[in-house]
Amino acid sequence: MAVQDIAYGAVATTPHAVSLRGVSKSFGNGPAVLDRIDLEVRPGEFVCLVGASGCGKSTLLSLVAGLEQPTAGRVHHHGNGTALMFQEAALFPWLTAGQNVELALRLRGVPRGARKPEVERLLTLVRLEGQSKKRVHELSGGMRQRVALARALAQDCSVLLMDEPFAALDAITRDALHEELTRVWAEVGLTVLFVTHNVREAVRLGQRVVLLSSKPGRVAREWDVDIPQPRRIESQEVAAISFDVTDRLREEIRRHGRD
Repeated sequence: MAVQDIAYGAVATTPHAVSLRGVSKSFGNGPAVLDRIDLEVRPGEFVCLVGASGCGKSTLLSLVAGLEQPTAGRVHHHGNGTALMFQEAALFPWLTAGQNVELALRLRGVPRGARKPEVERLLTLVRLEGQSKKRVHELSGGMRQRVALARALAQDCSVLLMDEPFAALDAITRDALHEELTRVWAEVGLTVLFVTHNVREAVRLGQRVVLLSSKPGRVAREWDVDIPQPRRIESQEVAAISFDVTDRLREEIRRHGRD
């Protein structure tokens, strides 16, 4: 399959699901938010981005999604596009859970007769079987994010971009959704680029953790997380890597304070 050059419309060849080469981003005449980012994500890889507030994590996702264009450099993604999940589920409250998922199928051009079984399959995949007729106000926060995940999967994109999707949830619900996300990721074979402020969450979920420096955002360091899934967020192995990431994050915050 060809690789789409989001920045320039060119076509290139790469083994990576997502590739950023020398990517910088400024808004108007302001200072650079991102500076010379080089980052590659392999097909099927789960990569977590961490960094202090304002380091450009969400901007980077917007560039990969094509919602923003880089000031310099190139962004490529291989396959059939990207789907986005945000901190808020952003479901349409006048639709049922099933109708929210079906809308993504309709926009994708799935024939009417094939939509209902596909909705049921996707809701079952995220452990919401039998919940398709519930309205948004009848769903808990965790259930809403499961519907949002099902809707993202309905877009049939090869890359899932997640911008702090569990930040507003309580610890127990968040832990349950960590398990669900890693299960779905393994079953579907998605490529995931996941933004979070929570270092433990990043190490709990990711095969790789990438730390961005502060203002402008640059890749400061990466960690490979070779802990088998399923992982526990409170495990000693997760804690050990989290301490290392947190120490380096504190160094970046202190360095930024001196700049």
